[in-house]
Amino acid sequence: MNVVAKTETGRALGDAFAVVRDRLPGEGKIADQRRQAFEAYERSGLPHRRIEDWKYTDLRALMREVLPLAASPDDAALSRAKAVVQARAIEGVRRLVLVDGAFAPDLSDWQDLEKGLSINPLRLALEAGDEIVATQALASDVANPMIALNGAMATDGVVIDVANGTVLSQPLHIVHVASGTAPASTFTRSLLRLGRDVGVTLVESYLAADGAKAYQTHDGLVVAIGDNSRLDHVRLVEDSVDAFNISSATVSLGAHAHFNTFGLTSGGHVSRYQLTVTCAGEGSTVETNGVNLINGKQHADTTLFIDHAVPHCASREVFRAVVDDRAHSVFQGRIIVRPDAQKTDAKMMTRALLLSDDAEADNKPELEIFADDVTCGHGATTGALDESLLFYMRARGLPEKEAQALLIQAFVGEAIETIASDELREVAIAAAQRWLQARA
Repeated sequence: MNVVAKTETGRALGDAFAVVRDRLPGEGKIADQRRQAFEAYERSGLPHRRIEDWKYTDLRALMREVLPLAASPDDAALSRAKAVVQARAIEGVRRLVLVDGAFAPDLSDWQDLEKGLSINPLRLALEAGDEIVATQALASDVANPMIALNGAMATDGVVIDVANGTVLSQPLHIVHVASGTAPASTFTRSLLRLGRDVGVTLVESYLAADGAKAYQTHDGLVVAIGDNSRLDHVRLVEDSVDAFNISSATVSLGAHAHFNTFGLTSGGHVSRYQLTVTCAGEGSTVETNGVNLINGKQHADTTLFIDHAVPHCASREVFRAVVDDRAHSVFQGRIIVRPDAQKTDAKMMTRALLLSDDAEADNKPELEIFADDVTCGHGATTGALDESLLFYMRARGLPEKEAQALLIQAFVGEAIETIASDELREVAIAAAQRWLQARA
């Protein structure tokens, strides 16, 4: 018989859940759903290295505890958030801002929506007792304790619906801002539902206001892409250097749907991004691309799971990591091809560039194939900068750091070039350049 002893940290979080229950929107079945999700988390607690999917990211050692829930943002917090949002503004997007886990209507462009687009704060939907939204948005993988915890504790987020046949004229931009000066946790969950024949671009940014430190961001995104629809997704993580970011996304594709996603992580002390994509409709296409740019003692984990459940689907994964000092990059990519998913075309490639002797990169590509008429492959490499190229560039007058920066930009360029929008590609390049400049 296995007996699970609850630690002091577990008891403290259980007490905290009871204390903040009044702050969590939703009653009746919604409250029961939260309670069940929290009980699922309590059964295992923070994941650790003995769990295979968390082998390289032991949160019991790295994070140790879940901080208390952040207070609702006051005027001072909103003012600090406004400053950083304006400093990192992206032109031509519809901005939706979450501050310390709460939707900030005065900082968001959620009025005067174009035809076919609907945007509502998650809190309002849950307070109204919308059980359909609750079931979809707060759905939790009970086998994943951090997704279960997020579903139990989510205070707010956005619910976005795009009607059949709608192609949005401007990208949607969800901005997550930590503004508090005291260590605390935020929990958000957003839902994006695309109808048939829809075209949408979604950007997510994680930012820290001036003075925000040692905070924890716990975020979740649930996406349903209808038949013949396309979603382009860009994700930029630029948290403060002592922050924790534990995020997940669950995406389901209909027939002949297309999902193109790019993520860049350059901030945060410890980050973990878990993306699960299910090809549920025949003829769907998935492109997942990412870059880790980390140094110091940063730890950045990208874990991808692509499920080919039906025939005639294709997926591509391209991941790059640049690791300096004593930083640690983790990439785990698993592709599963179900027995009925004949004619699957799936490929995955990850490369890591180590800039110091103490840098570490763990790459773990996996294929699980249960069909016999497929084209699948994966690869992984780890190495250092090419000394001959560095010598060539330095011999022509370039300083060492500048020469390294050019080679690093070329190394990550293959992943960044997959961003469909020219404007958003420039935004990602600018984020990478900020990291390179700070390194210099």
